[in-house]
Amino acid sequence: MDKNKLRRDFFKYTLLNILSSVGMSVYILADTFFIAKGMGADGLAALNLCLPVFNFINGFGLMFGMGGGSLFSMVYNSTDRKETYKIYTNAFFALAVIAVVFEIIGIFFSERFTMLLGADEKIFDMAHKYLKTVLLFSSAFLINNLTVCFMRNDSAPRLATFAMLFSNFYNLVLDYEFIFNRNMGMFGAALATCTSPLISLGIMSFHFIFKWNAFGLKKMSPSWRTIKEIISLGFHSFVTEVSGGIVIAVFNYVIYKLTGNTGIAAYGVVANIAIVVVAVFSGIGTGVQPLMCKLHGLDKEREMRLILRWSVMLSLFIAVSGYFMMYECGNLIVRLFNWDNNRELREIAENGMKLYFLCMPFMAVNSILSVYFNSRELSSHAQTISLLRGTIFVVPLIFTLSSSKGMNGLWLTIPSAEVLTMFISMIIYIYYMIQRRKTMIRYFSGRW
Repeated sequence: MDKNKLRRDFFKYTLLNILSSVGMSVYILADTFFIAKGMGADGLAALNLCLPVFNFINGFGLMFGMGGGSLFSMVYNSTDRKETYKIYTNAFFALAVIAVVFEIIGIFFSERFTMLLGADEKIFDMAHKYLKTVLLFSSAFLINNLTVCFMRNDSAPRLATFAMLFSNFYNLVLDYEFIFNRNMGMFGAALATCTSPLISLGIMSFHFIFKWNAFGLKKMSPSWRTIKEIISLGFHSFVTEVSGGIVIAVFNYVIYKLTGNTGIAAYGVVANIAIVVVAVFSGIGTGVQPLMCKLHGLDKEREMRLILRWSVMLSLFIAVSGYFMMYECGNLIVRLFNWDNNRELREIAENGMKLYFLCMPFMAVNSILSVYFNSRELSSHAQTISLLRGTIFVVPLIFTLSSSKGMNGLWLTIPSAEVLTMFISMIIYIYYMIQRRKTMIRYFSGRW
């Protein structure tokens, strides 16, 4: 085992993918900043009501991207290119069907959907403009997520990272132009956001133009068996993202009952910072996923455990450092999104950040273990972790803790769910290692 080479690959993939994943989340954070400055607390509340839609779009994109990318990586060195093209084509076909559904909702049902998300008369128009625009551009977000994941597994993480970072930088420019120079309000913010995946796809097209790609679209009949494999491998990513959307929607509902639109706006600040935090751990996971899949395909157990150890150590270091920064600088972060100097918003958001982000160390471990199990083709274990931390623990805890502790209890919901999930995740991991060791002993005993 060349430990130095493995370490170089580990840091190369993780650091690039952290940048890329954070870049994917920055376009929402940029919208939050500019909307807060241009439209105040009502704009923040309207945006936060729309955030679950991003979770659903990204959930489907990552399910087929991560699942297809994992399958692509497993067969990359052991099959001809016909199979790798088949995997991408089937993932693309399935996403195209899903994109049609989002487009139909955007064209015909966007007003009903906005009401369903909880927009009252005060913020309905702003929320509806933003939501409808995002739904109409949903296909671009879906295909971008799919292609980024495949490129990471096709030895092109640098180009994928550059595409994400450049497109999101351009999004910042357009946000400023549309909201302030052209006075386009929420529609301008949404339009700027929706250009980001189009620019990213344009940059990544060079991977195909110069024939660097080992995947692409081919004329063939869809294979339900391949699509099922992709869904199975990527389902934990889907659950993680969609669960996040469900949680945001439930949070919005409970917070509106407790503190109204100002509370939703304060939660919007915390939730948008949380998206970046999740993106960091997701970046580590998507970075080590190709390495783990390849090592699993080569049956290199020792190297896989080493990658797992490094991943957990890096995640915990970032989690502890990040929480310390938020605890000390939370007031400065909140001030960036509180241009109206709304005292109630500031107090709720600052307190929320100190309590909510206690979840970071536990979230770090759960995220890495989920990717580890998925890379070993133990998708049921990965899905269990995702479901527990996503909805099974969270939704009951939201109502239980908020009814007894008010807003403090609500902020402690996610940390509590992550702690409970980590406890079960460690039990699953220890049980799996014991079973694997018994299997190896029986195997070698039989040979002797």
